[in-house]
Amino acid sequence: MIQSLRAAITAAFVMAAGGAMSETSLKILSFDELDGWAEDDHEAARQVFLNTCGDFDAPDWQSVCFAATGIKDARKFFELLFRPVLIEDGVDALFTGYFEPELSGAHSPYGQYRFPVYKMPPEARGAGGWLTRREIENSGALRGRGLEIAWVDDSVELFFLQIQGSGRIRMADGSTVRVGYGGSNGRNYSSIGAEMVRRGIYNKHQVSADVIKNWVRRNPVAGAELLRHNDSFVFFREVSRVAADKGPLGAMNRSITTMRTVAVDPKFTPLGAPVWLEKDGQSPLRRLMIAQDTGSAIKGAQRADIFFGTGDSAGKDAGRLKDPGRMVVFLPIQRAYAMLPESVL
Repeated sequence: MIQSLRAAITAAFVMAAGGAMSETSLKILSFDELDGWAEDDHEAARQVFLNTCGDFDAPDWQSVCFAATGIKDARKFFELLFRPVLIEDGVDALFTGYFEPELSGAHSPYGQYRFPVYKMPPEARGAGGWLTRREIENSGALRGRGLEIAWVDDSVELFFLQIQGSGRIRMADGSTVRVGYGGSNGRNYSSIGAEMVRRGIYNKHQVSADVIKNWVRRNPVAGAELLRHNDSFVFFREVSRVAADKGPLGAMNRSITTMRTVAVDPKFTPLGAPVWLEKDGQSPLRRLMIAQDTGSAIKGAQRADIFFGTGDSAGKDAGRLKDPGRMVVFLPIQRAYAMLPESVL
């Protein structure tokens, strides 16, 4: 049975990784090899895992999810039913952060509320590469079509809302509208920070979200032009079913959890899988998180984005994060061994 399972999983992995299996290495680790494993709050991680594990289709994942409430000791649950798998693709690990922004807005345009938050137009859905950001802004292709969810008072914050993919808009009438990712124009994401470094505006170590925002505001004309360097344009949908005390919806259409949810590249890490993070840098972090989200800039086996929560404080913390380390994926035991080449077994 394990032979057929190995063949099926290996084939699926090759397809998901774009045929790059030969460039990808996999190694099963022991839990003793995970730095800080014994000190983590395993129960907190299990509760987050339970939020989304019911969405798994594969029988082995379903069995693990079923057992998640039957074993009282959370640490024992993970150690009994999973194996830590180090997946590497030759690129150094990079950990960044993301958050849920809060913007000020209104239901109709007036005064300072003049920057629309758009729903996705039907012709852009499935179009592959639709209009670029520049073409959308210059052509007025979205204006006057009833696609506006709200109008906000800051175009720079709206740009970063598109990067984050979800957020809250506090309306002038006291109500709150929550928005989630509703699609994109199909264009590739380009880093504004990297472009600023390329142009010699800042050195690499100086760039952060706050630095970019402040520079664009100080240079409104050149700043608007700089933001158009990113061809990607994100559309939104109104999310009304998520309670105010819950996190925004992630890629699994479930609320994500502050400092326990991580965004990954699903070509290498299954959505819903536990992921052990060993983040180095000024504030080292050793924590079991759950891969419940994705992002257009999250590409690679050792690339991850940590969810920091909602609001300005979370945004500042997330914006400062750009650290090395190591990421280890937890897989059901039979699946983990089935993924290894036969020569390793």
